[in-house]
Amino acid sequence: MHLTEEYIIGLTDGEGSFTAFVRNLDESNERIRRTRIEPRFYIKLVEEDKQVLDALKEFFGCGNVYFQRDRRKNHRDCYRFEVAGRKDLIEKIIPFFKKHPLQFPSKRRDFRIFCELLKGISEGKHLQEKGLRELYKLKQGMH
Repeated sequence: MHLTEEYIIGLTDGEGSFTAFVRNLDESNERIRRTRIEPRFYIKLVEEDKQVLDALKEFFGCGNVYFQRDRRKNHRDCYRFEVAGRKDLIEKIIPFFKKHPLQFPSKRRDFRIFCELLKGISEGKHLQEKGLRELYKLKQGMH
């Protein structure tokens, strides 16, 4: 399957997400994770469309495709193409979407914030309490 840049932009606008878990230092009952910040880019599709996600993995040369069971009423099992490696996000995903802008204003906003989060990580802000608080506050502006 051959994917064009325009197709990937449209698919991401409709089904993709730029997100990050950022630890809230003020939440004492929060489940502890081994990292303070976990950025992710993903696209989730129904099970029968998995070949599109496999093609995305091939196109970008990174990421993984995962099965995602959904037990909610009126929902179907899905697959998810996800890129979590910071190097891949910085060197492959971000440059692609900077060169090929998203169309939805809400996705562009999330992508801009996502880029700022990765920049903060690259600068080591997530390793200090003050910087992690800044990144947490920044993340709150995402959808």
